[in-house]
Amino acid sequence: MLFFQSALLAGYAYAHAAHARLGPRAQAALHSALLAGALLVLPIAPAETWKPLGGEEPVSRILLLLAATVGLPYLLLSATSPLLQSWFARARPGENPYRLFAVSNLASLAAVLAYPLAVEPFLGNQMQVELWSAIFAVFALLCAGLAWQAAGRSAEARTLAPEAPAEPPARSEYALWLALSMTASVLLLAVTNHITQNVAAIPLLWLAPLMLYLLTFIVTFDGRGRYRAELAWSFVLVWIAGMAWLLADAEHQFDLWLQLGVYLSGLFVACLFCHGELYRTRPQARHLTAFYFTVSAGGALGGLLVAVVAPLAFDGYFELGLALVALAWLAAVRFRTLHSVARFASLGVLMATAGCALYDGLRFQKDVRVAQRNFYGVMRVKEYGTVGEDSHLRRLMHGVIMHGEQRMRPDLRALPTTYYSHSSGVGAALDSLAERPALRIGVIGLGVGTLAAYGRAGDLYRFYEINPCVAELARREFSYLSDSEARVEIVLGDARLNLEREPPQGFDLLAVDAFSSDAIPVHLITREALGVYLRHVKPDGIVAFHVSNRFLDLVPVVARLAVEHRAYAAVVYEAGDEGGRTQSDWVLVSRDRAALLRPAIRAAGVDQAEDREDLRTWSDDYSNLVQILK
Repeated sequence: MLFFQSALLAGYAYAHAAHARLGPRAQAALHSALLAGALLVLPIAPAETWKPLGGEEPVSRILLLLAATVGLPYLLLSATSPLLQSWFARARPGENPYRLFAVSNLASLAAVLAYPLAVEPFLGNQMQVELWSAIFAVFALLCAGLAWQAAGRSAEARTLAPEAPAEPPARSEYALWLALSMTASVLLLAVTNHITQNVAAIPLLWLAPLMLYLLTFIVTFDGRGRYRAELAWSFVLVWIAGMAWLLADAEHQFDLWLQLGVYLSGLFVACLFCHGELYRTRPQARHLTAFYFTVSAGGALGGLLVAVVAPLAFDGYFELGLALVALAWLAAVRFRTLHSVARFASLGVLMATAGCALYDGLRFQKDVRVAQRNFYGVMRVKEYGTVGEDSHLRRLMHGVIMHGEQRMRPDLRALPTTYYSHSSGVGAALDSLAERPALRIGVIGLGVGTLAAYGRAGDLYRFYEINPCVAELARREFSYLSDSEARVEIVLGDARLNLEREPPQGFDLLAVDAFSSDAIPVHLITREALGVYLRHVKPDGIVAFHVSNRFLDLVPVVARLAVEHRAYAAVVYEAGDEGGRTQSDWVLVSRDRAALLRPAIRAAGVDQAEDREDLRTWSDDYSNLVQILK
């Protein structure tokens, strides 16, 4: 999101500079040359040389990769809307060019909705790249032709109706545009983070805030005056207060429908206010590129604050509370001139919002022993119960997802809990190997290191973990790793990249435990990925996939991968209880059918993993979350 907001800013800056400094024919020549240059960098798929080693700092690497592969085509796409509007204004003086911005966002909304429903389910990545490149080539030809056509028409229009001079916008207007667009951008990202990390890890839920954000541009910029401050002020203040109240109310934190209803509708109303005020204060057409440049600068700055600054400055998702305070302040500034009721109500909502944001920041620390935030999100170690009693435990949380817990009473510390108990799929698989003198166990996804509790003298447990914060907390706040009798190794970086480069490890079992929440790391559950895993396990070794998920049915995905590799797949379902076991689903895959029929596995209640014939095999080129929604 940060890259595309920044690239949008670059595109708007180019459009503004071209509009301000070049004549129509010079603009057409320059733009045509850049479009031709963009065609030369197609296709946008990165080469294999871009594949990372696995342990690099991710932010700069991702931005550099996107800039090198998508940068120029996207810059020209992003410049299209302000350029077309400026050409339209020159060719048709007196008409409203801003309506084209509503049309542009309508197309963006249609694309956002169409991709997961009509494109991804049917086309592989390579086919998508080829099709997109072909469409971009058609776009480039049309855009170049329109640029030259507009150049001729604008010259004719200036002869018939010379452009009237227009006063440049004041600095206060630029500051207002920047503040409104930045606040809307921060709210979009903050609400998305909140509902997907702190409320519910529902697949594709992130689409809803983005669609509402785009919809507000359509409503406010279509020129029909649907947003009116004198009518909207009460709705805006009520929804700001509602979001602030819910942020501070711990009782309803996991009330899914209330949270989604308030925050999604609140985001719509808030962005309707911000974008409506932008449209109300828009300049004359002569200065529209400067206006759009400022708006895009605010969006990029908002993305920078949430994606880069907030993880460095905060140990939690505090930007939502701060964004609501900024929104309430802007509402107080804009509504103060309406009438006294709006003025005093705005001030009251501002003070109440600031109080709720402060309370939420303090409440976030309840039961929290340690909180850390980085690129991968917010990790919290929460501690419950009384020292020395059975209830005393520590839990590692990533948003609403639990990554493991440990009982802290000395005689219970070595007990494997949550998804890793002896009756779970992975526990049963490990118990089935107990007769072997020394085991080599691989684990993708460290969590708190619970599986190390199964380690015996002579065993090797090798954990692959991408998040260095998780590795630090597992070592410092939990004792599974230090208490294990086995030799424990931790390999930082992307697990698949590391496994691809390592020689065969000869694992007796490889546990793949990285599929929680809505952000499924697809590259770990493809045909090619399973081929990598099978290369690292013994002929009778087991690959154990942890596929517990409330919203996605990953069992048939793994079953199909097993069929592709002529392997066998079995699933173990475990029901949770009050004794520390958490409901879990594990799919066990092996090339040796007898390995899945060992007594310990049969005792856990193993079932055959269903292979759905209608399910297309997931590969590095194709995946589809929609088809496995529960």
